[in-house]
Amino acid sequence: MNQTHGRLAGKIAVVTGAGRGIGLATARILAAEGATVLGCGRGPTPDGWPAGMVWHTADISRAADVERLRQRAEELPGRPVILVNNAGLQIERTLPESTNADWDLLIGANCRGVFNCCREFIPAMVTAGGGVIVNIGSISGNCADQGMALYNASKGFVHSLTRSIAVDHGPAIRCNAVSPGWIRTGMADAAFGVARDPAAAERDALRRHPAGRFGQPDDIASAVLWLVSDEAGFVTGQCITVDGGLTAGSPVQLDDQ
Repeated sequence: MNQTHGRLAGKIAVVTGAGRGIGLATARILAAEGATVLGCGRGPTPDGWPAGMVWHTADISRAADVERLRQRAEELPGRPVILVNNAGLQIERTLPESTNADWDLLIGANCRGVFNCCREFIPAMVTAGGGVIVNIGSISGNCADQGMALYNASKGFVHSLTRSIAVDHGPAIRCNAVSPGWIRTGMADAAFGVARDPAAAERDALRRHPAGRFGQPDDIASAVLWLVSDEAGFVTGQCITVDGGLTAGSPVQLDDQ
């Protein structure tokens, strides 16, 4: 985690899907910069949830749960002016393999959940004098990953909604997305798992990263921190790719090493 400067002091930050991975790393870095962090997830308070950060159990696919989340945020000192829509899930199936239940579950979390949170918090942010939204998208919204049709489509929705919010609600609201590449979380392991040879697929993916490594949750959290800070005050409507250079290169590999 980067050194702190207290640049978010006095601000309330709501982070969905904050119990682990990118969400937890984001909640930690925002709190370290002085924000009052309200994290949420579908389960109870996670083991090891940092002291001083508030937890609220909510299923963001349900509008009533998101309304209660907003009400909880407004009970905290200050006003909710930062929203990080991180909650989401991944299903490793092609379109014909996907079921109605898959659609309801994944689209409910990845699309309806982001929609619910933005719709609920935008008016509160406007009342507070303005705010910042960061949605967690994915490079999969631009470059489809094999065997993850619904996930790919859901991230395309997140990217488009991000741009629409920025256009419709500026200058009161800045809205951007971070599009992670391969980040070392359970989602990455599950994606490699659909390959015929998961170990070979992982080795091939790694050698395509100019950065020489996969990402870590803190890499994404640092990008989120910059976007919610005043340092990014002229940045809105953008999808910032953080992928170690993966999508910068041609898929053709001429070096066998």
